[in-house]
Amino acid sequence: MKSNRRGFLGGGVAAAIGFLGAAAPPGRGAGVPAGIDAPLPVQTPDVPRLDYELDGDVKVFRLRAEVVSREFVPGRSFDVWGYNGSCPGPTIEVNQGDRVRVIVENRLPEATSMHWHGFEIPIEMDGVPGVVQDPIPPGGTFTYEFTLHQHGTFFYHSHMPMQEMMGLIGLFIMHPREAYEPAVDQDFGMILQEWSLLATNSVPDSMSMEFNWLTINGRAGPHTTPLIVRLGDRVRIRMVNLGMDHHPMHLHGNTFHVTATEAGRVPEAAWAPQNTVLVGVAQARDIEFDARYPGDWMLHCHLPHHMMNQMVPMVGPSPAHQAHGGAEMPMPMEGMQHRPSEGPLVPGYPQDMFMAMDEMVAKPETHGLRPTWSAGVMGMMTLVRVLPDELYEEVRRLQAEAAGAGGGR
Repeated sequence: MKSNRRGFLGGGVAAAIGFLGAAAPPGRGAGVPAGIDAPLPVQTPDVPRLDYELDGDVKVFRLRAEVVSREFVPGRSFDVWGYNGSCPGPTIEVNQGDRVRVIVENRLPEATSMHWHGFEIPIEMDGVPGVVQDPIPPGGTFTYEFTLHQHGTFFYHSHMPMQEMMGLIGLFIMHPREAYEPAVDQDFGMILQEWSLLATNSVPDSMSMEFNWLTINGRAGPHTTPLIVRLGDRVRIRMVNLGMDHHPMHLHGNTFHVTATEAGRVPEAAWAPQNTVLVGVAQARDIEFDARYPGDWMLHCHLPHHMMNQMVPMVGPSPAHQAHGGAEMPMPMEGMQHRPSEGPLVPGYPQDMFMAMDEMVAKPETHGLRPTWSAGVMGMMTLVRVLPDELYEEVRRLQAEAAGAGGGR
């Protein structure tokens, strides 16, 4: 049964939705050297996968650093920095032993560079400006080339500190020569970021230490795309953090093991059961678990302030509420339901607000969720949906239809 599930992901439906960052590219084993298991591609919801060209035996990737408009939630777009039109940048997947060439073009208004986080490569390719190379000027390019002997969850990012806070990061997955055991049926990647954005400015304040937007793969809840798995699957989720805060990532209803860090695979003897893992700044953590329990399970940072968007104080009756004679406040955006928590507002106490925007964030991956589900998903939050066969197949069918209709996000 497991092999059938993996075959389903590698087949026509998976290929059809590959551009959504939710399944395999055509030819699951394409470009795999002899002696290496054909890897299960990593799904990075809301982030594309970067294609490559072959120059002999060298895989050639092209990355373009540029200003990107990114919609964190419907109606709230911001001017961030990314690669190839995406923030975070597109996911690169290679195999252990590959020779890789990455041509980086700078379309930013200032110089930049590229660091390959955790890579064991020649010093000339490490990407630190001033130390090992000249910065890449606006309009310029730099070619990085190296052979990869490592495997695991890695990432690339600018080595200009403020540029990191503007969004310049992407996943770089190195698949092992021999597949990890136990094998997984679903493999996901997530990048955790935080932003300081004033209501009147679409450009992040990269110097600020106060963050009011928290994102997973460039989306804030409830606009984050749920992770879709079939009941009984074994699941891997790779999480990378590049910001100013650490994130204790908690998965509801399931117990997992941390199987890898940003330095590679952890020996199985060192695995310990957890349901919350601290993903520190510049760290990666891979978690794995068996999806035994059906349901729509929350996966989120457990810092309370990171479980909100556009954080504002709401203590006691607000002026807007008082101006309406204590009546329900008007909806802030069309399509949202907005009301304070049940019961009277109590002066001096925090008043949680309820906002449902199901239709505004509807996509194939949200099919079948309980009405008002979006009110409980904010900030650095998403869902791991463990679905029985029939609903799983229905969601996959809807994904394929959306892909066929050009419904990319």
